[in-house]
Amino acid sequence: MTLQRVTERGFTLIELLIVVCVIGIIAAIAIPQYSFYRINGFNVAAQGDLRNFKSAMESYYADHGTYP
Repeated sequence: MTLQRVTERGFTLIELLIVVCVIGIIAAIAIPQYSFYRINGFNVAAQGDLRNFKSAMESYYADHGTYP
């Protein structure tokens, strides 16, 4: 009779903690960058809207000789 060693498969607590820490570090870097790009996108959209508004006002002035 030979005894066979039972090998358990799975992750240790240390390995899981390291993975959670790495994910936390990546999130700490990515979230502020995402917020910056989101705010920047809103600003670009607002600038485009203002340019369109300016063009509409100039067109109205050209047609009516006064601003609304």
